[in-house]
Amino acid sequence: QVQLVESGGDLVQAGGSLRLSCAASRSPFSTNEMGWYRQAPGKQRELVAVIVSGGTTNYADSVKGRFTISRDNAKNTVYLQMNSLKPEDTAVYYCKVQLNYGLHNADYWGQGTQVTVSS
Repeated sequence: QVQLVESGGDLVQAGGSLRLSCAASRSPFSTNEMGWYRQAPGKQRELVAVIVSGGTTNYADSVKGRFTISRDNAKNTVYLQMNSLKPEDTAVYYCKVQLNYGLHNADYWGQGTQVTVSS
């Protein structure tokens, strides 16, 4: 088990910036990846960005060049720096951590943090 605490969501004007944080409780199991997903009203949850254990990152096309995911291993925290925000970025943002239990993996989700971008 791992607990995730997200923060950083807010109301911001288009063109502005926000930084989301997700602090994960310590686990004796290794982490495959940490990532951010989002869900807008009436839409399915979608991947925003993910960072795997080796440091490789992957982004949704819609956020490439604007968002940056990073990880502080000492703090067991993953960040999402969001710049040049657009109204279509409005959504609840969820942090996800995948742990490696050896024979299987398990996903854990945060409670979500609201990001609202006004035009």
